Amino acid sequence: MKFCSHCGSDQLKWEIPADDNRPRFICDNCGTIHYQNPKMVVGTLPIYEDKILLCRRAIEPRKGYWGLPAGYLEMGETLEGGAFRETVEESGAKIKITRLHAVYNIPRISQIYFFYLAEMEDESLDIGPETLEAALFKPEDIPYADMAFPSSTFAIKKYLAFKDRDFEGVHQGNWDR
Repeated sequence: MKFCSHCGSDQLKWEIPADDNRPRFICDNCGTIHYQNPKMVVGTLPIYEDKILLCRRAIEPRKGYWGLPAGYLEMGETLEGGAFRETVEESGAKIKITRLHAVYNIPRISQIYFFYLAEMEDESLDIGPETLEAALFKPEDIPYADMAFPSSTFAIKKYLAFKDRDFEGVHQGNWDR
């Protein structure tokens, strides 16, 4: 952080505020303490006739690799609303979200992923500008070696491992190097 987002000053220091337990940027000009919080990524695991929808990324990071339709939660959105929006923007799929499926934490880059299971109404797709292509994959054809992010792989593998059971919980995972 180079400038205070409250007053515009470049007089920032990195220290632990009084009654806190971790360092934060504090503006020497106006006294604002800048709290930085994790980014929330929301998406879906869309299913159509036992096939899983994946999108090939048209943007960095990991351009050209496959993943579940997902992206950053926007201000004013619910988790479910953001997951729905991201799926439609990236794939054009007509979906019905059924339930929260997986939460995946990546603390080293301050991201938390929330994936919802979704049923596709049909197999029609209309990709957006962030997607090179979208396709439905049978479980045995999922391109694991070409997956963009471990969060998508985690969500897919948990779905496949538990899809024939009466599991209604939420899978939780972490990735730390």
